[in-house]
Amino acid sequence: MNYQHLLKQVNEYVLAYYSAHADPRLIYHDLKHTETVASRAIEIANHYQLNDRDYFVVATASWFHDTGYMLDIKQHEEHSALLAETFLKTIGVSDSDIKDVKGCIMATKMPQSPNNLMEKIICDADLYHLGTAEFDETDKLLRKETNILHGTDLSKREWRRKSIGFLAAHHYHTDYAQVLLNGAKQRKIEELKEKVALADKKSPEENIVEVAKKDDKKEDKKDDKKEDKKSDKPKVTVEIDPVTGLKRRLEEPKKGIETMFRISSTNHQRLSDMADNKAHIMITVNSIILSAIISLVLRRLSDNQFLIVPTFILLAISLLTIIFSILATRPSIPEGVFSRKDVDNRSVNLLFFGNFYKMSLEEYNYGMEKMMDDKEFLYGSLIKDLYAQGVVLGKKYRLLRIAYNIFMFGLIVSVLAFILSSTFFADKPII
Repeated sequence: MNYQHLLKQVNEYVLAYYSAHADPRLIYHDLKHTETVASRAIEIANHYQLNDRDYFVVATASWFHDTGYMLDIKQHEEHSALLAETFLKTIGVSDSDIKDVKGCIMATKMPQSPNNLMEKIICDADLYHLGTAEFDETDKLLRKETNILHGTDLSKREWRRKSIGFLAAHHYHTDYAQVLLNGAKQRKIEELKEKVALADKKSPEENIVEVAKKDDKKEDKKDDKKEDKKSDKPKVTVEIDPVTGLKRRLEEPKKGIETMFRISSTNHQRLSDMADNKAHIMITVNSIILSAIISLVLRRLSDNQFLIVPTFILLAISLLTIIFSILATRPSIPEGVFSRKDVDNRSVNLLFFGNFYKMSLEEYNYGMEKMMDDKEFLYGSLIKDLYAQGVVLGKKYRLLRIAYNIFMFGLIVSVLAFILSSTFFADKPII
C-alpha cells in the first residue's frame, strides 16, 4: 500500500474541508492549529522511527483530530473519527488502519487516554504547545474562543486559575516530549501562580462584585498590552536548573550550561569513535578468518571430510559477526530537507547535517539566523541533537554487542567442533 500517496490525499482533503467549513468563531481550533499539530506529530514520529504504516496512522489522525469542531464542539472527537473513517474508506485504506486512526483521534479526548505509542504521539502533539513559548499566545486565543463558543465572560484572572489546574493535571506520555517540554511547562505553572497571587493582592474586596468585574476588564486590557510589549523583548532568567531549565530564553547563557553541552557532546563523540574502532577490529579479524577458510580449508575438505561441519560453523560465525559489525557502523541518512514552517515551529534540528544537506544556502541561512535569534530554539536544538546522538549510540552499541557475542560464543563452538571432529571422525567418512 502506497501510504505516502494516501497521506497526500488526506492532506488535500482536510485542507479543502477547513476551507469549505470555515467557522469564524474557531480562532484557536482552526487550520493553523491542525497544521501545527500535524507538524509536531511528524516530529515525534520521526524521532521514534515509525514504519510507513504507523507513520501514516499518526499523521492522518493529526490532520483529522479536530475536524469535528465544525459539526459538534462537545463531541468533536467522535465526529472527527467518523469523518476520518468515511473518507479513508473512499480511498481504499484497510479496516485495521482506519481502526488505529480512530483510536488515535479518540485518545486525544480529555482526559487523554493513549494505549500505545501511536496514540501517545498524537496526544503529545496535540498539547505540545504547553511546554513551548507559544503557550501565551495559544492560551489567549483559547480563552477568547471559549468565551465566544460558550457565551461566557471569563476574566484573565479566572482563566489563569483554570490554566494552572489544567497544566498541573496534564502530563506528557512519550519520553521525547517529557525530556523536551516538561521543564518549560513547569516554569509556566510557576509564572501563572505568581501572576494570580499578585493580582489577588491588588484586587478589591470580593464582596463588591460589580467593582471587581470592572477591575477585571481593566486588568485584562492592561495585561494584554503589557504582555504584547514584553513579547517583543527577550526574557531574562533569574534562576535556571541545569537539567530542566534549558529552554528558557536567556540574555546571557550561563557558562555551566554551555560546558555541560560541550562535555556531553564530546563524550558521545568519543564513545562513537570507540564503537567504530571496535567494529573495525571485528571486521578485520573475521575478514582474515574468512580469507583463510576460503583459500586454505575449503579446497581440502574433500580429503578431510570430518572438518566440513566445524569449517562451515566457523564460516557462518565470521560472516554473521562481519554483518553485525557493518550494521553498527552503517550510517543512516535522513531526507535532508526542511521547510520554513518547520523553522518557525522550531521542529527542525539544524545542528545535524542530515536535516539540511539538500537545502540551499539561503534556506539554511534563514533557519540558522532564526535559531541564533531565539535562545529557546537554540537550546531546544542542542537538546534534540544531544538526545539523537544518544539514540544512535544506543543502537550502535547494541549491534556491536551482538557481534561480539556471536564471535565469542561462536568461536568456542567452532573450536569444540574441530576438537570433536578430529577426535571421533578423523578416520571415518562423513558421507
